[in-house]
Amino acid sequence: MDWTRGHTLGSGSSATVSLANSLRSGDVFAVKSVELSRSESLQREERILSSLRSPYIVGYKGCDITRENKKLMYNLFIEYMPGGTLGDAIRRGGGQLHESMIGIYARQIVQGLDYIHSRGLVHCDIKGQNVLIGEDGAKIADFGCAKWTNGKDDRKVQIAGTPFFMAPEVARGEDQGYPSDVWALGCTIIEMATGGAPWPNVANAVAALYRIGFSEELPWIPSFLSDQAKDFLSKCLRRDPKERWTASQLLKHPFVGELNPQAKQVQESYSDSPTSILDQNFWSSLEESEAQGYLKQASFSNSPAERIRKLWTFSRVENWTRDDNWVTIRGSTNEESNVPADYMEDEASPVSRSEAVSSSHDVEKVESHGDGEEMEDFLDSKFSCRTCMKDSVVVSNFNFEIDKEHLLITSTSISNFLAS
Repeated sequence: MDWTRGHTLGSGSSATVSLANSLRSGDVFAVKSVELSRSESLQREERILSSLRSPYIVGYKGCDITRENKKLMYNLFIEYMPGGTLGDAIRRGGGQLHESMIGIYARQIVQGLDYIHSRGLVHCDIKGQNVLIGEDGAKIADFGCAKWTNGKDDRKVQIAGTPFFMAPEVARGEDQGYPSDVWALGCTIIEMATGGAPWPNVANAVAALYRIGFSEELPWIPSFLSDQAKDFLSKCLRRDPKERWTASQLLKHPFVGELNPQAKQVQESYSDSPTSILDQNFWSSLEESEAQGYLKQASFSNSPAERIRKLWTFSRVENWTRDDNWVTIRGSTNEESNVPADYMEDEASPVSRSEAVSSSHDVEKVESHGDGEEMEDFLDSKFSCRTCMKDSVVVSNFNFEIDKEHLLITSTSISNFLAS
């Protein structure tokens, strides 16, 4: 497919997301790109996403390899979601969403979870940053940390995710199954309601893991939520994973029932539906999104003055979602490439022969000339995809030992983390 790369929509340590359009059809889509030598995680996400078909999962559009600026790039094509992330929607709502809107998004996320769980897949990193908003509502995205439960998983790292959204059993390094996604859903609902972290008084990731994993506490449920919303959260946020409701059960809860007229009116008021490649202000940089720091403890006034204060302070508060702030504990983050040297240096390689031509608007025309079967064989044979690198930062394969009420974390990187 011949396509044109537009402006950057977001960038992070694992990939850069750009707007793109097909030269043949004119269709607009998003492309996640990373150098081929560092593309193991993105290729793994491609294999997962290409197997999913649901209106509640971001759509898969294809993939290819191009040569741009003398570098081989691996590109994953996905559905363009003009509303950006759920985190962006929270900020546009002044730091918190109307409860009717929370119910709408929660239902769509649960429907997505019900679908992937029925396929034997655990997302492992549900949070506002990994839910995208489009004209039809919310869709689950970013499957870089996902894992299969049916034995066909190639991922070596067993535990992954974002510490503040981890379920107790995950924080203890015991298990990461379907119930852990349900717990993270509950934390995401708190995020939508407050614009704040599920554990607002916890100083850092290590403290969060200990508190989540080894105390008897639950995330604080906002008192201003309706009884129906509180009851829904109580079904998600149970410390014993066996007692948590499944996604299928949650779909029958009245909090995420079918849209009522009030909810439809609220949804329309929140709807953003840009349709052209020029309507790009709805996507903020992923780095900027992480740096905004909206996931802080929030006050809960809905007054205009309070909303303005929140908007003014977004760029000033500490950022705890950036992945370089987290510590990886016994993580498998080997980023050494399995790409043979001749693929990196041979300009005539059929996999890599592409041309990138710059235009006056800093837009690149990318022509992919590689044979499709050759590229598929190359991807299948040359890569043993690892997981999650530094995508959403992740604490993986950590090991806790409890001795006389003291937590011993067996990792040399902890001392560096605590000293920072």
